Amino acid sequence: MDILITFVILIFSAIVHEVSHGLMAEKFGDDTAREEGRITLNPIPHIDPFGSILLPLLLLSVHSPIIFGAAKPVPVNFNNLHPRKLGMIMVSLAGPLSNFALAVVFAVIIKLGLANSVSGPILLTAILINLVLGTFNLIPIPPLDGSKIVAAFLPDHLVYKLFQFERWGFVLVLIFLYLGILDIILYPVITLFGRIFGLQLI
Repeated sequence: MDILITFVILIFSAIVHEVSHGLMAEKFGDDTAREEGRITLNPIPHIDPFGSILLPLLLLSVHSPIIFGAAKPVPVNFNNLHPRKLGMIMVSLAGPLSNFALAVVFAVIIKLGLANSVSGPILLTAILINLVLGTFNLIPIPPLDGSKIVAAFLPDHLVYKLFQFERWGFVLVLIFLYLGILDIILYPVITLFGRIFGLQLI
């Protein structure tokens, strides 16, 4: 049951992340995501067999201390964004910021005493998952959002070279996970958030 709850929270959080990208792109002039039916909390259009199912289940099955996954990326045509560079930054930030916002909302619910012995642990899990998703996606490795933020500050010929690494992106992420490098990146954020809200997250 714990695995199922964690999986549901992860999928929901990843979908909110992707929908936020699409909504921000729309504000900057690109409605590709809406045209393709991706501005929805219905999980079916967002499910990616590897990122949404196989990867998180694999991490859960081996009792990984870090659980993450991904929904299918929403389509964004960065050439439609106006202004393009600012739009690229804001669209890329929208996903991680939505996860941090969810973490704050869940923390406030706990601190207001609105959680009980059943919902409290679930909310703590939701906070942890959203902090991991938000921070993880800011790592500047293609195709993660952090790489697109970095790309917005690069000349076009270097952007092309950066995105050539996209095919190896998740291989690098798995290597970082195996070597414990992700722990070094993620744990300070989780610890700081816990101290701010007085919560024991790890």
